[in-house]
Amino acid sequence: MFEGQPKGLFALALANTGERFGYYTMLAVFALFLRANYGLSPALAGTIYSAFLMLVYFFPLIGGIMADKFGFGRMVTTGILIMFAGYLLLSVPLGGDMVALVVMLAALLLIGFGTGLFKGNLQVMVGDLYNDPQYKDKRDSGFSIFYMAINIGALFAPTAAIKIKEYAETSLGYSSNDAYHFSFAVACASLILSIAIYYVFRSTFRHTEGGKAKAAAKTVDSGSAAVEELSKEETKQRIVALCLVFAVVIFFWMAFHQNGLSLTYFADEFTAQSAEGLQAMCFNVWNLVAVIFIVYALFSLFQSKTGKGKAISALVIGMALCFLFLQYDSMTGAVEVSAPIFQQFNPFYVVALTPVSMAIFGALAAKGKEPSAPRKIAYGMIVAAVAYALMAFGSFGLPMPQTEMGADGNPVAVHVADVTPNLLIMVYLVLTFGELLLSPMGISFVSKVAPPKYKGMMMGGWFVATAIGNQLVVVGGLLWGAVPLWVCWSVFLGVCLVAAIFMFAMMKRLEKVC
Repeated sequence: MFEGQPKGLFALALANTGERFGYYTMLAVFALFLRANYGLSPALAGTIYSAFLMLVYFFPLIGGIMADKFGFGRMVTTGILIMFAGYLLLSVPLGGDMVALVVMLAALLLIGFGTGLFKGNLQVMVGDLYNDPQYKDKRDSGFSIFYMAINIGALFAPTAAIKIKEYAETSLGYSSNDAYHFSFAVACASLILSIAIYYVFRSTFRHTEGGKAKAAAKTVDSGSAAVEELSKEETKQRIVALCLVFAVVIFFWMAFHQNGLSLTYFADEFTAQSAEGLQAMCFNVWNLVAVIFIVYALFSLFQSKTGKGKAISALVIGMALCFLFLQYDSMTGAVEVSAPIFQQFNPFYVVALTPVSMAIFGALAAKGKEPSAPRKIAYGMIVAAVAYALMAFGSFGLPMPQTEMGADGNPVAVHVADVTPNLLIMVYLVLTFGELLLSPMGISFVSKVAPPKYKGMMMGGWFVATAIGNQLVVVGGLLWGAVPLWVCWSVFLGVCLVAAIFMFAMMKRLEKVC
């Protein structure tokens, strides 16, 4: 899995892990913060939430255009500094008045723009590591590893957000609303770590930092192939194919990022707030880490060529199992289940299932039967539809969302049902299968197919499509409380199915440029 990859991949992946940890720590509680701190309705909170996500994924287009001119490395560094300023501003507890709201919106703008300079350009640099012929067959697996690293950061984010908020309330004496800002401050620390990793290991990927001018002047390095020259017709074909893919991913992200909005509302208002036994084990992030160790050690056990390697793998498995047994044995009573904690399941599944998906596709590739990247994306849309079919089925008979007036005169969401947490745990599993088929493969497809002189712009185009999808996330907020829950989930089910059908209809055209 990790063998034969360029060293720069791990440096860039770790730098991204630090940044993503801070981002997802903030995002885990952001929708709930908007409703609690400013007394916003689900629809208005959803509008701000989706608009922020849209900016985060729209600005990479601008960042890509700037990087094509000034260099990818320079934009990555600038982006981190701008993001730091935004998170620092968001960390200041200013209350819930209009001034505080304006400051919060300004902070979101800085975070969005900084992310735009950082996110897409870092991924272009990852893709350029594979321009070297010796790595060209490792591109898809490399992006899977990179995507896994992103989710390692995201895995710990919900727990960090909850624990830090609780600490600010119980130990420091801050109000519930002010305590949210301590969760946001985590991003500042994680960005410092991210930039440190970037510069310490810069020598492993420095050759990918140059802009358009440098790329035209010389090859990537002494072992790399020259930049491919394309005709106008070939360039047009590739751009059209990429735009078709972009059109499809809009609707995946519209559905997927309900995890931070309507699915979080569902967790808060309709899911049981406590768990016992094996179910409770799932809500401790360290138990999930132990499971990840078991998965990777099992792969190592069967793949290791030496007795020492097999023995170490077996030892890791044994220690992880002992840890889980002791955790289960020490449990007493029920464990509190907080709504944001459900967001840890998606990154957990990504990290745990990445080697499984790589092994499956590796086996298919060896037989010459591995699906193309566009076909994987289409399958991902179908899987996402299945996830919302489960939500629709599980929501039949549930009442409409309800609110009541709080002590401060603002509407407060009411917990109206105790649906088993297993529903959301299962839905996140299915959504993750879809994500693994679509997101890393989509990014890999863009890096491979994009005309060389438009790499930054086309990677930016991927994120613009994601931005539009994130803006459409607001649909979940608008539907919340306006229609029965099963109707809400059925909308996303239908959207995913239509997108999949469109993808299959365009398949020959897309596979032509692969």
